[in-house]
Amino acid sequence: MYARLGRFTYRRRRLIVGAWMVLLVAGVAIGSNVMTRMSTEMHGAAGSDSVAVHQVVHELRSHVTQVVAVVDDADVEDRHVQTQVEAATADIRRLRGVSTVLDRYSFPMAELTATDGRGSLVVVILDADLDHHERHRITVAARNRLKEITAATVNVSGPSLLDEEFAGAIERDLRKGESIALPVAFVAMVFIFGGVVVAGLPLLVAMVTVAATMLLLLALTYVSDVSAYAMNVVFMLGIGLGIDYGLLLVSRMREEKAAGLHVGAAIERTVATAGRTVVFSALTVAVALSSLFAFGDPMFTSFAVAGIGVVLLSMAASITFLPALLGIAWKRIRPGQPAADGGGFFYRLATVVQRRALPVAALVAVALLAVGAPFLGARFENGDARSLPPSSEARAVAIATEERFPTRGADPIYVVADAAQEDPQLIRYMAELGTKDGVASVTSWSDDAEETTVVEVVPEGTSQGDTAQRLVRELRNDPPTFDAKVGGTAAFLIDMKRSIGSRLGAALAVIVGATFVLLFFMTGSVVVPAKAIVMNVLSLGATFGALVWVFQLGHLSNVLAFEPVGSLDLVMPVLIFIFAFGLSMDYEVFLLARIKEAYDETGDNDLSVRLGLQRSGRIVTSAALLIVVVFAGFASGEVLLVKQLGLGLALAVVVDATIVRSVLVPATMRLLGARNWWAPAPLRRLHDRFGISEADVAPVARVAVGVDSH
Repeated sequence: MYARLGRFTYRRRRLIVGAWMVLLVAGVAIGSNVMTRMSTEMHGAAGSDSVAVHQVVHELRSHVTQVVAVVDDADVEDRHVQTQVEAATADIRRLRGVSTVLDRYSFPMAELTATDGRGSLVVVILDADLDHHERHRITVAARNRLKEITAATVNVSGPSLLDEEFAGAIERDLRKGESIALPVAFVAMVFIFGGVVVAGLPLLVAMVTVAATMLLLLALTYVSDVSAYAMNVVFMLGIGLGIDYGLLLVSRMREEKAAGLHVGAAIERTVATAGRTVVFSALTVAVALSSLFAFGDPMFTSFAVAGIGVVLLSMAASITFLPALLGIAWKRIRPGQPAADGGGFFYRLATVVQRRALPVAALVAVALLAVGAPFLGARFENGDARSLPPSSEARAVAIATEERFPTRGADPIYVVADAAQEDPQLIRYMAELGTKDGVASVTSWSDDAEETTVVEVVPEGTSQGDTAQRLVRELRNDPPTFDAKVGGTAAFLIDMKRSIGSRLGAALAVIVGATFVLLFFMTGSVVVPAKAIVMNVLSLGATFGALVWVFQLGHLSNVLAFEPVGSLDLVMPVLIFIFAFGLSMDYEVFLLARIKEAYDETGDNDLSVRLGLQRSGRIVTSAALLIVVVFAGFASGEVLLVKQLGLGLALAVVVDATIVRSVLVPATMRLLGARNWWAPAPLRRLHDRFGISEADVAPVARVAVGVDSH
């Protein structure tokens, strides 16, 4: 099948290239609009109390918009400060669409004054009947007037301003990641391949893949919410896998040219060997990403669709578009260097490792476990305004209100009660809440029909801190006599943790089971897939430990230009595990394909490992280096979630492509010997019938040499 595909792509190369280029133009011209339709909000665990409460509060107060400004770094009693604040608030009150403006000078409320006396709040409440555009226009006008205050530092935030900052930061991260990844990757591939044209082909594949995936996501936004962060996944995987797969196919193509094959036969054999490896690799990654569907959360679902879409499109472009391009650019492609099977660096490295297999395997395993140890103390929170860069006004407002305005700082815990505000039971309940340890304030408001009352319990400390989470658990464990649901930011975090924990087993079963099956059909062994999964878990454990050390404990924060918030984003371990697991299996497939090919040729386990590592080592190392450049480019971004994802994936690839593939794989395969290739008799017969083997490719390619007339 793959040989026939190779022949087809060569014979219809100009048609195939034209079709993909049309898709590229359409993706750039139309698909680029997808960012305007994406959401920056988290959705939460479907069916949870926190989501139900959020929907009620949003419906009852969707018309209420507040713009909050922190007038900071100045004595609140300073007459000059007071004069400027009063003049600004007077001007804002005259804006059409402004309902109320609160400041400490016109409304001497303690909650509007910072605990240190060096700051105050200005709260602008807009009219209820404004549409989105009017609210944003008035918000911007109020912000601009407040920024004219010169006697103090003024930071302004509001719902539309927060969304605007997140969207802008995400878009800047995308552009910055591209601007770093693409030029560096191109220069590196020029050195790897020794030519400008051939180096640009994998990047063209990556660009086509990203453009096509943007069209896919744009279509998805018309039927479902799509997280804006999904675009980071598209760009990281699209560029990374385009380069990975392109590197594999171009290298194999150069090998075939060096072996004397003519263009048509070389393309046929390249697709039949490296192309098949790319397909199995892509399917392995796609299956890993499909486990995200198990969580049933719109954010995870949008990540899954984006990831699977970009992987499959990258695979399709790599085995059709790239071979067609290679056929057109055949004369510009230099033959590869003859493989130094018996004396190359990776052959010698595998030989050294195999001689000391047991101590090497033990030492590497202990080291990976030690690096992963900090993950045992990991703390998780959902991303909020603190995820924005240090220069963000919304972030500055969020931190200032949390730390210095206790009764307004933390997001409230909402109790949605089926009771009127005047109900004596509700009044007694609120009085009891006010006496609880860790409660800063308790207020309530009601809907127009006065059938539902929302009680706002503001906790001391941060919105997702230990105090807030403890209060949520206490309120849920000791419910009132009337029907009530508890929600809010802290409740949302608790429900998300519970939801992820309850569905994690199913997701792991999908990813582990499907990966095992795919690797079995590739190798015919049940030992090799099981060992690969265990090594991946060790590798990812070390990555998670490093992430805690960097982002939770704050090490290297100056180097990476972020301010630590004392936690990891809750979705990060899930996303990094699944994405990195898939990418790790990507390299596992590259390596195992060559080891299995050598084993089929020689029947010698140790020799096949050395030959397989030598034949794939340069490609895997080069591919890993290039994809690390891509991920590091995005890790240099501003948004903390994107930075964590980029650095986490970069670390996972570095550990996997160096320590695991070059050291741990040869050591463990030496220790297991011929047992590496064991499978029960029924499974062996199943593989003999349906499995893949490189042994059936050579005759096809040789026949092609004789019939190719081009």
